[in-house]
Amino acid sequence: KMGNAESSAYRNHLSRFLPEEQSDIDRVFDTLSGSSGSAGAKNGKATKKTVTLAALQARQSIIPDISGAYMREPLPEQMAVRLYNGMKSIDLTGKSSGLSEQIAKEQFLIFMSNLLKGNADEKITIIMRMISKTEEPVKGKQIQEFIEDLITSLVHVLSYRKELKGWNLENTRDSASGVKALASQLLSELKLADGTKPVGPQLMETNFDQSVIEDWVYRVPQISVFLSVVIRQGLHVLHSLPDQTKDIVNLVPGCKGIKGRGLVSLFDIPSIIYINSHLPAELQHKWQLLFSSRLHGESFSQLCGHIVNKGPCIVILKDLDGYIFGGFASHSWEVKPQFQGDNRCFLFSVFPSLAVYTYTGYNDHYMYLNHGQQTMPNGLGMGGQHGYFGLWIDSDYGKGHSKAKPRCTTYSSPQLSAKEDFTLDAMEVWAVGDLPESAGTKGKKSILDVDPEAQALLEMAGKSRQSEGPREPIEEEEDND
Repeated sequence: KMGNAESSAYRNHLSRFLPEEQSDIDRVFDTLSGSSGSAGAKNGKATKKTVTLAALQARQSIIPDISGAYMREPLPEQMAVRLYNGMKSIDLTGKSSGLSEQIAKEQFLIFMSNLLKGNADEKITIIMRMISKTEEPVKGKQIQEFIEDLITSLVHVLSYRKELKGWNLENTRDSASGVKALASQLLSELKLADGTKPVGPQLMETNFDQSVIEDWVYRVPQISVFLSVVIRQGLHVLHSLPDQTKDIVNLVPGCKGIKGRGLVSLFDIPSIIYINSHLPAELQHKWQLLFSSRLHGESFSQLCGHIVNKGPCIVILKDLDGYIFGGFASHSWEVKPQFQGDNRCFLFSVFPSLAVYTYTGYNDHYMYLNHGQQTMPNGLGMGGQHGYFGLWIDSDYGKGHSKAKPRCTTYSSPQLSAKEDFTLDAMEVWAVGDLPESAGTKGKKSILDVDPEAQALLEMAGKSRQSEGPREPIEEEEDND
């Protein structure tokens, strides 16, 4: 305890934490200050412990993992510097602490309190110092660099702490382009005081003052959530206390169906986090791979056989020019000549830019799947209209289009593929949330499951399927995670 030196500000901040949280913060501070060799009791005075930048950067040398081995650092160096600048910026009234190169216990605690328990107003001053050490307005490119460091650190600490829930850096696309894309997407929400949004090179050179950035942090919750996770998991503080983990419970969905299959998903970790945050809350906890053209072959019958009646899904594809995009289907896909789904459906782009496009209210052409019919188009589509979809995969597998002059009517999305008519390179479909009860058979699949053309012919002949009805979930046979 700091005795008489405790300021009322310090006590107010301390009171935000439960007793077990306070002792957790004490423990981390003691560990860090012990490693910085600044206890300074040699000169006869019990100098207060402090934390140095070197101690924050060298965390890996003091925290052994479970096996006792020292690991590479949980925090990338750039982020350690930013956290240090944030801590240092906390002004202890009546003390010229701003000049000190070391972090006092009070600064450490107030930093934790403001970033983990504070409102936008309390967070913003620290975030400003984490973006830039000076008091000047900051440029768009400085904010972009801060967000890139933040997302890089987020992916790093989640991977380091084994919190990626079945995803990993080997079974997903390289995160580097995803980090840039997500940073640009979050930065694009910055508005000047007059409500205008600068874009492109102009955005990078525009000056933003504190009030504008405060408004942005308030409107873009990812910044606070990512910071909170990086601090908790990176410094290993308050990371396991129950009320502290709710903001990260569904940050990354559990991943099923990819393990041990040698597949690299079209998604990268930042895009998984971003797309998942746009799903209905009850579907954010789990993604399960239903179809991959690399595993199941390039066949429209195979695609239908794997995705029909499996509940809400995410479709993602890559064209031959390397553009990656897709859509979220809020309902089970059914083979029928009518539009289906509801206004929770959306289209998205992953590369070259990351964005989500939601319904406009203009029409209800959310999702469409048809196969083996003479009179209506055969293929999988989302948004727009027949012959002019926001996203279309033809039943003549391998061909598709994304038409939007200037925007798709249903989702207001631009053209998602590099060329309006594209050739498919790869495709995946992920079920999101829990699979419906009737999502498949335990043992052999019916011939009708494997061949939707046979099913369509039967239906056209007016015959019903004998083998419809409740079936066992397929999750166990699909997966051995």
